Amino acid sequence: MVAMAALQSSFTALSLSSKSFLGQRLSPCPSSPLVKSTKAPCPPIQAKLKRWERIKCKPNSLPIVHKMHVKLGDTVKVIAGRDKGKIGEITKITKHNSTVVVKEINLKTKHVKSKEEGESGQIIKIEAPIHSSNVMLYSKEQNVASRVGHKILEDGKRVRFLVKTGEIIDSVEKWKKDIKEREKKTEAITVAS
Repeated sequence: MVAMAALQSSFTALSLSSKSFLGQRLSPCPSSPLVKSTKAPCPPIQAKLKRWERIKCKPNSLPIVHKMHVKLGDTVKVIAGRDKGKIGEITKITKHNSTVVVKEINLKTKHVKSKEEGESGQIIKIEAPIHSSNVMLYSKEQNVASRVGHKILEDGKRVRFLVKTGEIIDSVEKWKKDIKEREKKTEAITVAS
């Protein structure tokens, strides 16, 4: 009984209020009110964001755009991951995190809820992005994957070429053909819808 009374009196003596701790910064060097310190007060502790919680930005707050060895429409071979060895064409590029989407590769299942009352839900397969370092340019003619090199032609154009075969990837004819194919696909989609 005596111990309980002593304990209750010690709690009332502390008289901590909610304003004493909440909403204040913690100090890294706690100082007792009885001991006077001759040093300057310590700076407050500030929380830092984790490396994966923020995107690296330029001073003007725009995200950093990475240079990539592949472009839209390139034929690539996957060199790492679950789909290692598969060959496909790049359909989408995201430069701020260096990822590419390859046609019919790295398929993930997505469960889609029904949007209308009479409609049923679906399970669909979508192409997930792959990091650009996990793909390598591929030559269809010689069936070989190779690193990419850059050279300047006689007319002053800078082109990419495959290091193993010497085959030039960037040519005017190829780009014109790719643009025509994309236009045909978009026309077919608009006609279908």
